[in-house]
Amino acid sequence: MRSEADDTRFAAPGPAPLAAALRALRDIADGTGLALEVPGAERARRERAELVHQLDDYVLPRLERLDAPLLTVVGGSTGAGKSTVVNSLVRASVTPSGVLRPTTRSPVLVCHPDDVAWFADTRVLPELTRTTGEGGDHATLQLVASPALAPGLAFLDAPDIDSVVAANRRLAGQLLAAADLWLFVTTAARYADAVPWDVLETAAARGTALAVLLDRVPPGAQGEIAAHLREMLGAHGLGGAPLFVVPECELVEGLLPDAVVAPVRGWFDDLARDAAGRAAVIRRTLDGALDSLRPRAAGLARHARAQSDAASRLRAEVRAAFAAALDEVDDGMRDGALLRGEVLARWQEFVGTGELLRALQNRVGRWRDRFTAAVTGRPAPGDDLTVALESGVALLVHSAAGRAAEAAAASWRAGAAGTGLLEVSGERLDRVSPGFRDDAERTVRDWQGAVLDLVRREGAGRRTTARVAAYGVNATGLVVMIAVFASTSVLAPPIEVAVAGGTTVLSQKVLEAVFGDQAVRALADRARADLLDRVAALLGREEDRFAALLHSHGTHPEDAAALERAAAAVERAR
Repeated sequence: MRSEADDTRFAAPGPAPLAAALRALRDIADGTGLALEVPGAERARRERAELVHQLDDYVLPRLERLDAPLLTVVGGSTGAGKSTVVNSLVRASVTPSGVLRPTTRSPVLVCHPDDVAWFADTRVLPELTRTTGEGGDHATLQLVASPALAPGLAFLDAPDIDSVVAANRRLAGQLLAAADLWLFVTTAARYADAVPWDVLETAAARGTALAVLLDRVPPGAQGEIAAHLREMLGAHGLGGAPLFVVPECELVEGLLPDAVVAPVRGWFDDLARDAAGRAAVIRRTLDGALDSLRPRAAGLARHARAQSDAASRLRAEVRAAFAAALDEVDDGMRDGALLRGEVLARWQEFVGTGELLRALQNRVGRWRDRFTAAVTGRPAPGDDLTVALESGVALLVHSAAGRAAEAAAASWRAGAAGTGLLEVSGERLDRVSPGFRDDAERTVRDWQGAVLDLVRREGAGRRTTARVAAYGVNATGLVVMIAVFASTSVLAPPIEVAVAGGTTVLSQKVLEAVFGDQAVRALADRARADLLDRVAALLGREEDRFAALLHSHGTHPEDAAALERAAAAVERAR
């Protein structure tokens, strides 16, 4: 028990600043993202839930009312006899015992009629629905008023800590964390089981007040088994916990004989009559809970950093995949591959047998294009070339984006964190989004329009204006576009080398004639850079699909530091 001097820690600066700091810690912990499946993530989520629940269920309501009734949670293993112990302490069958297991039933809280109002208030265990009748599930807290209990003392019969029903196990842990005092019930046959000691170690780590009841001890074995259990309690830092030994005996109308249960009942009766003793138990457990917050918050902060690091790695993998896609598009624009196939055929139609250059020299280009279109009923060759360029560039971008999506998804599947994200995604991230090809074609068309605007701006106010006007903005723009994709690199197969090489030379001559040889390279570079910027934005939208999923499930980089600051603020407020 703590001394009165220890209690002065609550006198300054007072519960209000401490409660505010605790609420801030609670909200930050609850909002810390731990969705990525990194090593230790499941444990981290469990620890986060335990921290939030203990603040909600115990620390904050207890801090608000230090004089509220003392809550003893009776917990233990399956079949340990917890319900029988509770019934025997209040001398009435208030909580069902002997039910078939596994089972899901409501926890039962027994208190004096004068204390019902405190436990009926949802400040304590706010997630549980209250009922005064028989509860139907583990989310309902059944309140039972019993005048057999002294005011200021209550018992809560918790589910089995080792129940095969996961919801029961979680609730048992939550209820134990909401206790001022644990009465831990075990048996001579099961006191050394691993699961109970995991729970008892938690009690020791959090400084929770504890009493242990060893049930069903065979005649003649009390001394030996009790001594061994005391030794184990001491080894786990719980040597000061009161130990009650209940021998194996016949129940009387479902209750332990009065003589058997008298030592336990007497200890609780003394505690109920001793207001100072109850306060000391409450202060000890509350102090222990508060003492545990900073290391628990530090543990969550470590998990949050691991989550943030994993998110950064996933983000970098996606970024690298789409950066490679942009490089692929850039290479495809420079290596001359776009000047083959359909584009090459349409360019040859456009160029004809040299008429393009002669049109520039003789100022008859526009008339020839219009006359040809009128006679044949077909679109001018420039229109076909525009469409062919649009289709070729869009296909290049679409293919690169598809490979980037596949690569990013594959890199995510290499680890549990990325695999988990892909599984919860509502779309196929390993392929481009629906409508991407249409977006790519629209992007290229917009770029083609921008190239024409560039031609107009460059020709405006210069002596070249007449030449651009004579040749036509559209035709000049097409030549600029071809120059963007023309390269001096070797093209294959060999039959295309001369044609494409001639195309490059011709494009350069036309541009030099219109704009001057100093502006040729700069004009093509500007047009190429503009197209790459547009493609980068298009690829960025595909990358954002991964980023949005990561943002909705990942941990914010500041979460860890926020947890540590909030825990430090709690310490200062104490």
